[in-house]
Amino acid sequence: MPLHKVPIGKSPESAFCFEYLLSMKLRFPHPKISLFGHLIGTIENTRPSDRLILRILFFTFIGSLVSAAILYSTAISQEAPVAGGTISEGVIGIPRFVNPALAVTRADLDMTALLYSGLMRIDPEGNLVPDMAESITVSDDGKTYNVIIRNNIRFHDGTPLTARDVAFTIGLIQNADLKSPLRGNWSDVTVEEIGEYELNILLNQAYTPFIENFTLGILPKHIWSTIPVEQVPFSMFNTEPIGSGPFQIDDITRDEAGLISVYELKKFTDNESVILSEIRVHFYQNEDELQQAFDAKEITSSAQLPSAFVATIVDSSDYQVVTEPLPRVFAVFFNQNRSPALRDTAVRLALTTAIDRDVLVDTALSGFGIPTNNPVPPNHPALQSPSQTVEPSGTSTPQSRAESILSRAGWVKNNTGAWEKRIDGEVVPLTLTLKTANTPAFEATTEVIARAWRDLGVTVQIEEFEQSDLLQAVIRPRDFESLLFGLDMNRAVDLYPFWHSSQREDPGLNISQYANIEVDRLLERARVATSTEAQNTATLGALQIIARETPAAFLYVPNLTYVLDRDINIPPMKRLSRPHDRFMNANEWNTETDTIWPIFK
Repeated sequence: MPLHKVPIGKSPESAFCFEYLLSMKLRFPHPKISLFGHLIGTIENTRPSDRLILRILFFTFIGSLVSAAILYSTAISQEAPVAGGTISEGVIGIPRFVNPALAVTRADLDMTALLYSGLMRIDPEGNLVPDMAESITVSDDGKTYNVIIRNNIRFHDGTPLTARDVAFTIGLIQNADLKSPLRGNWSDVTVEEIGEYELNILLNQAYTPFIENFTLGILPKHIWSTIPVEQVPFSMFNTEPIGSGPFQIDDITRDEAGLISVYELKKFTDNESVILSEIRVHFYQNEDELQQAFDAKEITSSAQLPSAFVATIVDSSDYQVVTEPLPRVFAVFFNQNRSPALRDTAVRLALTTAIDRDVLVDTALSGFGIPTNNPVPPNHPALQSPSQTVEPSGTSTPQSRAESILSRAGWVKNNTGAWEKRIDGEVVPLTLTLKTANTPAFEATTEVIARAWRDLGVTVQIEEFEQSDLLQAVIRPRDFESLLFGLDMNRAVDLYPFWHSSQREDPGLNISQYANIEVDRLLERARVATSTEAQNTATLGALQIIARETPAAFLYVPNLTYVLDRDINIPPMKRLSRPHDRFMNANEWNTETDTIWPIFK
């Protein structure tokens, strides 16, 4: 029977259903519509007492189907980033050498990380993974690294990146005339080009942490090889760089003095994994300017805001604060060659014991750090048990324990309350000059340490220097009695450059001029160990000896504190080497997401 001949009752609702179904029949002449119409007709043709019940059951069934569909869609849907979006990063300093071979400052290193890519990178879980490299194979003896480069990588100007560019970058760093800060990382290294996209990197001797160097950004040979080495530091390509990283320069803003104030970076179109459209990097002279820009919403993220300010917004609903320990240990280094008092192990131990590291971290870093008594971060795998401590246990205060150490070693207080001891026939007073940089972090740390030592009865004089002057006039000639400084290590935390006796003189980094034959042997063994267990065993042995001899008072490991607007989505940041490593996965950053089914991701 045709649909329009079926009697369905005389109520207004029935008339509406009839007209609706008739229209559906006309629009969608399909057998299933006819069956559906028969179902409606059957319901409407029943007795009035049954019709209401059937209507309720029918619409309940339809509602259940719709609800089930919605629940299923919600259950299988996933959040996915939406392409586009802009973030504004704030950085202290003015970029001068946005060049992997010359970058030293935070500004230069941050820009280099965004504009260049290396053979490897650090993934969100903190593991080294291939980036430009398709594969890296290490020989059994640990001396040869065979590198195969992906053949689809281009520089920002469209030129293919090949093995020639990798070999050129390493060779430029090795050139003594360039004075690259990375030259030591690539000394005694030979590069063999095997093919257009394959090369061998050869070491004179095995060095397990060497692979960390493969995050080095690669320079385009076709640009830099035309510039004489002595002219490289003066090239415009240092501030208008061409790399192969996830972002490329779109525009540069300069101030009245001609200094760069803003880099506008756009997504490198060859890198399909990049989600953000743009990153604007603003540069400021100091922390005050940076904080003012942050308060004014001129920037949306920064890793250089003062720790005291970060502490006030850490619980804010408007921001997120990423904190991650960095492989950098702050310490007071003792130079026994410049102070007869410091030659006494008891003095070094007492000075170390007198410092309350928890108070130090809370006061100087606003809590954004980890106290330590070791020359390695507390999470180092060699420390299978809690950090080796130089302080005896008990309920006594650091001051009372330090006084006890001095007294047992024959030091006495004179009429003025100052410590002194007869050494080699002469009365030696316990006085000390502490030198450091005049940055806010160093100044705050120095204040806490000096107060603790003065409360102990030590006469302390503080001398502060500009960072460049501290390096040239104090650290390199080892002209200090005690020095507050931070040791930057890589993720492998190789202690050799800082504590092996061969590194006592400049340009070595053994600031305390520490020498111990057994420590030398252990550090050499750790460097060439092919297993993690052997490396950690050797490292732990060296740490225990250094803790006993106390060539420095180890203080804390600072955290990276990266503040971002709440709507900026970033992957985890783990086991970073230095602050600029936060950009290693910038291609995954996004500001907006949408909910879609997995098949449409």
